[in-house]
Amino acid sequence: MNIKSLLLGSAAALAAVSGAQAADAIVAVEPEPMEYVRVCDAFGTGYFYIPGTETCLKISGYVRTELQFAETDGDDDFSLNARTRAKINVEAKNDSEIGTVGSYIAIRTWAEGDGDGGSLEIDEAYITAGGFKVGYMYNYWDNDLSGETDDLGSNRINSAGYEYASDAFTFGFFVDELSKTYSDELTAEYKGNDGVGLEAQVTGSFGVVTAELLGAYDFAWENGAIRAKLFADVGPGTFGLAAIYSTGVNAYYDVAEWTIAAQYAAKITDKVTLTPAFQYWNTIDTDVDGDFTGSNDMWAAGLTVDYKIAEGLTTKVAVNYVDEDGGDDNNWEGFVRLQRSF
Repeated sequence: MNIKSLLLGSAAALAAVSGAQAADAIVAVEPEPMEYVRVCDAFGTGYFYIPGTETCLKISGYVRTELQFAETDGDDDFSLNARTRAKINVEAKNDSEIGTVGSYIAIRTWAEGDGDGGSLEIDEAYITAGGFKVGYMYNYWDNDLSGETDDLGSNRINSAGYEYASDAFTFGFFVDELSKTYSDELTAEYKGNDGVGLEAQVTGSFGVVTAELLGAYDFAWENGAIRAKLFADVGPGTFGLAAIYSTGVNAYYDVAEWTIAAQYAAKITDKVTLTPAFQYWNTIDTDVDGDFTGSNDMWAAGLTVDYKIAEGLTTKVAVNYVDEDGGDDNNWEGFVRLQRSF
C-alpha cells in the first residue's frame, strides 16, 4: 500500500465518521407528551384532575348585587341600600387509604353604597377526611327554610366533628368554639376557656318526607336550644315546617323562647318558584342573667319569588312584613337581587 492509497482511505474514514455525527446532530428530539386537563367524575360534576396528580379540583362562585329596602319606623318612608358581593369557592378531593380526603376554601368580599370596596375575608376553610371535618365553617344551625322570611339560626365558627351518612339518614356531632351569643347582645360569659359548645343533628328521609332534629348546648351560658324541621313534597312544591325551643341566652339561638315557622315553595314553572312564609316568635325579651322574660312576641309574613333568567343567571325578590311588640320593627322590608353563579 502506497502513501496515496493510505491518505485516500483515511479521508474516506473521516468523512464517514463526520457524516454519522452530522446526521445524529440534526435528528429532532420527540417532545414530551402533554398531559391535558382531565375530567374527574368521582366526586360529582365540575371536578377536574390537577395535572400530574390524582387530586380533583373544583372552582365555583358567584357575583351578587342587590338593592335592599326597609321602612323606617313605620312612617311610610323607605331607606335603600345597594350591596354587591363576590365569592370564590375552591374544593379539592382525592381518594386515600382512610377514605376521601378533602379541603374547602371560600373567599368573599362585598361593597356597600359608601364607596368602600370591602375587604377579603375567609368565608369558610376546613379539612375533611373520611367522615371527620375540622376548620372554620357554617354549622348545622346555618340552614334555614328555602325562603327569605324565616330566622332559624346561623353560626360561622371554628369547629371539629364527625358525620356519618347513609342512604336513609345522617348523624353528626361537633365541638364548637364559641365567642358570642346568637343575638350578639350579651357576650361577657365568653372568657378564658368557657367558649365551648356541643351540637348534634340527625336527619332521616322517608319517601317524600325529610325530617331533621338538631340540639346544641352552650357551656358558657349553660343554656341550649333544640330545633326540629320537616319537609314534604306536596303538589307542585315543597312544604316546610320548623320549630325551635331555647332555654335562654346562648350562641346557637336566643331570638325567642320558642318559635315556629312554615312555608310552601311552589314551583310554578321550570323558571319560577313562589314561596309564601310565616314565622312567630314567643317571649323575645331576656334579662341580664340570660333568662327569657316578659310577654312580648313577634311575627313576620312574606313572599319570596325566584326566577331563573338564563343558565347561571337568577333573580330573587323578597318582601316581608315584621310586627314586634315593644319595638320599632313593625315595618316592611326586603330586597331585589341579581346573581350570576358558576
